[in-house]
Amino acid sequence: MSAIQKNIETASENYSASFTKGHLALPPAKKYLVLTCMDARIDPAQAFGIELGDAHVIRNAGASARDGLRSIVISEQLLGTQEIVLVKHTGCGMLTFTNDDAYGLVEKNLGSDAAAELKSRNLDFLPFSDLERAVNEDVEYLRDTKLVPDSVTISGWIYEVETGRTRRVV
Repeated sequence: MSAIQKNIETASENYSASFTKGHLALPPAKKYLVLTCMDARIDPAQAFGIELGDAHVIRNAGASARDGLRSIVISEQLLGTQEIVLVKHTGCGMLTFTNDDAYGLVEKNLGSDAAAELKSRNLDFLPFSDLERAVNEDVEYLRDTKLVPDSVTISGWIYEVETGRTRRVV
């Protein structure tokens, strides 16, 4: 067992020993979802004031609306969320490369078969070069898709990893 696995096992034992929230309902109590980056420097519960059971938290590389759309539709259509809070962040790794860079790295590290698979899947890593523009574009994407009802409130934010502050962009 790896050190990470041992840590999970120990943490689970400690957490479950005093756990009292097993009665919470499946749908999020406050009927919203947060889409944010998978960056390890972001603690969505602490940074955005989310208590257990309040909201869905969707995390992916770059807080991509396109990548998160499947989970967004499930959250809204099956579990009743009515608001989307999209939060990208300063210092995001998605600002540091292009699709060509990522394809080249996969070929270098994983070989030509992996590179061919990427090409056959036409995978877009969804990098971006301007943080505020990326927030605006993702909010527009969500507003324009027929998969998110017009009645859903959508906002876009930037979390500053340097200060812990979050500011609204749109």
